[in-house]
Amino acid sequence: MFIYLLRRLALIPLTLIGIIAINFFIVQIAPGGPVEQLLAQLKNTAVSATARVGGGEGVEAGRSSATPQNTGGHGAYRGAQGLDPGFIAELNRQFGFDKPAYLRFGLMVRDYLRFDLGKSYFRDRKVLDLVLDKLPVSISIGVWSTLLIYLISVPLGIAKAVRDGSQFDLLTSTAIIIGYAIPAFLFAILLIILFAGGRYLDWFPLRGLVSDNWAYLSWPARVADYFWHLALPVIAMVIGGFASLTMLTKNSFLDEINKQYVMTARAKGLSEQRVLYGHVFRNAMLLVIAGFPATLVGMLFTGSLLIEVIFSLDGLGLLGFEAVVKRDYPVMFGTLYMFSLIGLLLNLVSDLTYHLVDPRIDFSARTG
Repeated sequence: MFIYLLRRLALIPLTLIGIIAINFFIVQIAPGGPVEQLLAQLKNTAVSATARVGGGEGVEAGRSSATPQNTGGHGAYRGAQGLDPGFIAELNRQFGFDKPAYLRFGLMVRDYLRFDLGKSYFRDRKVLDLVLDKLPVSISIGVWSTLLIYLISVPLGIAKAVRDGSQFDLLTSTAIIIGYAIPAFLFAILLIILFAGGRYLDWFPLRGLVSDNWAYLSWPARVADYFWHLALPVIAMVIGGFASLTMLTKNSFLDEINKQYVMTARAKGLSEQRVLYGHVFRNAMLLVIAGFPATLVGMLFTGSLLIEVIFSLDGLGLLGFEAVVKRDYPVMFGTLYMFSLIGLLLNLVSDLTYHLVDPRIDFSARTG
């Protein structure tokens, strides 16, 4: 197992480079880079200033001097007309676009291997500092949501499998269908309306991860304040995410319960508890454990994006989304790098957990 672990750790840098390479070269052919974004802002500022000074004629004059037109050059931005070419060249130099794409990619890989994620184009801060600032928010939402989802879904799925076809199974299936059909962000809006001063009750805060006076509170009060702010976002994530895992757990246990070795164990006189948790549980949970990394990564980044927006939680998902909109490439690739690294490490943890649950599984015996 130790050799397998070393091999997987050695593959992580190569996998990261491959992920970054694919996305880097996709970005190269996508229109609207950071220089174009900045020039568009300058163009709009120039038009607005002309309108304030010269009235209607000034507006037309400002528009004619900054109207985007195709200059015919490869990669030239149409909104650059009317601006000093030296200024455009200086912008490209500041953003690093005066170098060929392959050279920029090589420099980026070299820096990323040293965890130097560069500096944001528009925030004037190092990307690593931004990621570290936002990461606790996303981790708080993702980890607590994932833990609650597993604590609810696994026992519920087992109970449904044992009571398959009963009234309990039918009633819980109805609740699961509702949870699966309605997105998490709609539950979040409903919770705000009901419990965060939207229309009825005002029991929970609507903004931030902690209160403004959090630093002056005692430690018990800080913990209570932290969970007070997390309550609604986590509930929204759990309601929207427990359905799939519950059904996966139920189907996995049903599949194992109907196998020959279970009937043999029962024929030997073993109790149902011994059969279920001594034999079925270990085999059925393998499939559930395999989905843990994907669930956690989804809760950390993808699933929490709208939740972060709705509850004004400034996390890593929101940071990456804003970077894509603004074409802030260092932040965009930096967050992608962190997402990928965490995902690969969680997949490795999943394989190790496989071995802990069932020692018969030995990944080091693989030849590929």
